[in-house]
Amino acid sequence: MQTAKYHRMLPLIFLLPLLLAGCSTSKDEMLPPGDSSMLELWNDGASASHATGESRTTLRRPVTDSERTIAQQIRESYSRTQENEIQQTFPRLPNPDMVMYVFPHLAEGNTPVPGYSTVFPFYSQVQYALPGERTEDL
Repeated sequence: MQTAKYHRMLPLIFLLPLLLAGCSTSKDEMLPPGDSSMLELWNDGASASHATGESRTTLRRPVTDSERTIAQQIRESYSRTQENEIQQTFPRLPNPDMVMYVFPHLAEGNTPVPGYSTVFPFYSQVQYALPGERTEDL
């Protein structure tokens, strides 16, 4: 039984070093030898890539009116105004009242107490709905 376990692990033992060697890069390939300082290498790499200012401006496109309108609506949806202040962002969830009838009884031995009804909320705390949570079916 032990030999079967070792036979299953043999391909993994041979493939793992090959996979690790495939990901390696030589130091000279990453940083070519020469008299260049690190700043010069950095600047040369930045000028070759799209990080320069002039290439960045050519990639930019103007914002359309519809995109500007959508962005304005998104900004306004997070702002507090008189209109959206009336609408509840976190509406209260219903908390039904429970009615309990207490039958006539004797208190502290022989003091009669007449029967009465009392009302208390079902939940001990007020619960609020999260934004976007459905409350119309409740």
